[in-house]
Amino acid sequence: MANNNNYVIETTDLTKRFGGLVAVNRVSMNVREGEIMGLIGPNGAGKTTLLNAIAGLNNATSGAVHLFGEETTTCSPEEMCHKGLSRTFQIPVPFPKLSVLDNVMVAAVFGHKKRLKDPVKHAREQLSFVEFELPEDTLSEQLNTVQLKRLDLARALASNPKVMLLDELASGLTERELEPLMKIIAKIRDKGITILMVEHIMQVIMGLCERLAVINFGNKIAEGPTKEVSQDPKVIEAYLGVEDED
Repeated sequence: MANNNNYVIETTDLTKRFGGLVAVNRVSMNVREGEIMGLIGPNGAGKTTLLNAIAGLNNATSGAVHLFGEETTTCSPEEMCHKGLSRTFQIPVPFPKLSVLDNVMVAAVFGHKKRLKDPVKHAREQLSFVEFELPEDTLSEQLNTVQLKRLDLARALASNPKVMLLDELASGLTERELEPLMKIIAKIRDKGITILMVEHIMQVIMGLCERLAVINFGNKIAEGPTKEVSQDPKVIEAYLGVEDED
């Protein structure tokens, strides 16, 4: 892993309001180069909102986002993609009437600043990397959950990112489907791509993440090495709740 001060993503007092609702409240956190960082918290804690603010999909109301040391707080998703950030979504939404290969090619063609010499070859390489097993001419509307997740990963990889945001990639998968997907995520990190992942499934969090940030009701309540954070009483309480002693 790279130098600890070598931050790929840094948020400073990042706040996102929707009218009177403060969805993310002054969250400062960093993701270090070459790591898999987990972003965890109960449902509705503000995790996806935080990812969206980092990715430019829903810019922060106040505070700052830095990508590779450059301020990107007001950038659009397209600008962020061209700066080396890509992401997957909790519910993958590919182009349903396009083939699997064409879906990845769209990302390969439009996700790059420079024109690729052979976008077809590049798209095939991404499908192969995520171990996508169906024929490349399969229409994406015919895919099941795990196939859609792999296609989403291939599309995110097609823009040659340096950092990836993964939003609940493991949700909806069976126990048997988790292990191969975890291996692919580790393989992405081994390629030198830094990963920030929102996740609920503890097997995935404990098996992949080197560090965790925890948010609850929009506030960061912990950040640090996975084992340490997972044993923090505040984190346990946020996840499990505590019974009143009366």
